Amino acid sequence: MQSLAMIDNWPVPTAAAAVVRADGAVVGTHGPTAHRFTLASVTKPIAAYAALVAYEEGAVELDEPAGPEGSTVRHLLAHTSGLAFDEHRTMAAPGTRRLYSNAGFEVLGDHIAKAADIPFPDYVREAVLEPLGMTSTTVDGSPAKDGVSTVDDLVRFAAELQAPRLLDPRTVLDAQTVQHPGLKGVLPGYGHQNPNDWGLGFEIRAHKSPHWTGGSSSPATFGHFGQSGTFLWVDPVAGVACVALTDRAFGPWAVDVWPAFTDAVLAELRAGR
Repeated sequence: MQSLAMIDNWPVPTAAAAVVRADGAVVGTHGPTAHRFTLASVTKPIAAYAALVAYEEGAVELDEPAGPEGSTVRHLLAHTSGLAFDEHRTMAAPGTRRLYSNAGFEVLGDHIAKAADIPFPDYVREAVLEPLGMTSTTVDGSPAKDGVSTVDDLVRFAAELQAPRLLDPRTVLDAQTVQHPGLKGVLPGYGHQNPNDWGLGFEIRAHKSPHWTGGSSSPATFGHFGQSGTFLWVDPVAGVACVALTDRAFGPWAVDVWPAFTDAVLAELRAGR
């Protein structure tokens, strides 16, 4: 795919990208796809997927208490527990605001580790990484931001999100469906959004503006970006997912180049059909 070569013009030391269809076919790659990059918040979808495996295995229930009083596993996954961004401090009643929270994902990891009687990094490895063959990926430390992976591995994960093998497709559909609709909140790096739609561990594009995906991305697009200059999105309408990893921190450069890149990828795919 010619559009993927746009990453060569990004102001970053290293970048790699790939596109994978819903049937698992990789339709294009560019750059060092086996290079290990820090994921920052792109860790969250992987951690969330492990949480959903724990739910299907019966280790936890989505609506069982977890985190602050009145909060549940579902609240933690959907950034509506009321916990602050990076502090274990309650800022709002559960379900009333979309407060993006690393602390919430750390509480979630601890909750699952206790329920499953296994350290959360080990649970992620056994529940998600090993079954998908993601041999170059680790989620050690914080389940909110300490993942390390490659484009090659995340292509496997992106294929799983489109055609689930580890989870019931209905569970994955729930994960990409808005939880607690209508809540306002701040999308890090992009300001206040009303509403700030979120699923279970996945941000949902909807009609947010500005946004890190493209202007031609469908409202159903879901995924995550990371402050380490990384992103993964799935566009169910286009039937395709895209991964891009870099080693430069997110900033104005990413705001400038990411949407045009996504639009070019989607346009090339449409033209090729």
